[in-house]
Amino acid sequence: MNQENIINTIITTINTIFSNIFSSIDNNLYESLDDVAFIDSNILKTSIFEKLLNSSGNYTLIYLADGMLVSCLIFYIIKYYYSNFVETEVEKPSQFIFKLIIFSVFVNFSYFLFEQLLNIVSFISGGIQEIGKNATSHDITFGEFIKFVNKKSYMSGELNLFSFDGILKSFVTVQLLELMLSYSLRYILLQTLILLSPFTILMLINRSTSWIFKSWGKSILYLILIQVFIPVVLIIIFSIDDSNRILFIAGLYSLTKLNSYVREMFGGISLDVTGGFTSMLSGFKL
Repeated sequence: MNQENIINTIITTINTIFSNIFSSIDNNLYESLDDVAFIDSNILKTSIFEKLLNSSGNYTLIYLADGMLVSCLIFYIIKYYYSNFVETEVEKPSQFIFKLIIFSVFVNFSYFLFEQLLNIVSFISGGIQEIGKNATSHDITFGEFIKFVNKKSYMSGELNLFSFDGILKSFVTVQLLELMLSYSLRYILLQTLILLSPFTILMLINRSTSWIFKSWGKSILYLILIQVFIPVVLIIIFSIDDSNRILFIAGLYSLTKLNSYVREMFGGISLDVTGGFTSMLSGFKL
């Protein structure tokens, strides 16, 4: 066997290995990516939330938040009478009671309000997906997106890792794996922040703790609204002409950087898992 045959055998083996890896990822991963990227109120009906339900169907955490409201009332009463002795200025009782009633309403209906908000955002993103489907003749999902990429990458019938299409396929796979981790993190963070919503609302009672509510509000707004931008970017990618590879790569890059762009608009928690991996690896450097 001459040197050229050896090189061809090595290249064929590498292409076969990576083709099998990419095929396994495509068949097992991207449907789950759609599940964590496009969410609705069903994320509040998982086993985590069900364990926090009592027999009457009310959230146990709300009872704890109501107890904290009563504690705030008792604290204010003590502070109000104490202020008469030390002559310090406190909030008027009428203002405090009115504020307490408003907060009580939001605390007790916080989960219901988030259910409606999630359904509204899901309806909007679903509407955008339907419009995009009619315009591009593609389902606006990540499952359809990977089929679209594979069609571009396997123009010759099989994957060639050492061609532009093979490099494109490798780039897409790595970036979508990162998206899978990011949106899985978003899914868990969104559940956590919604669970904490009754208590973060209570932070507005005191000016010194109101920043907690503001930070929480920015984060949860970002995590929910990013779902509206995902189908818009997918529609643009599906609309790019096959011959314009530069715009296609730009569309892929914008999809992977969408989390950062939306976070810059609204603020909130970072979903950049790459930065976390980099920081972790840097800890092993001498």
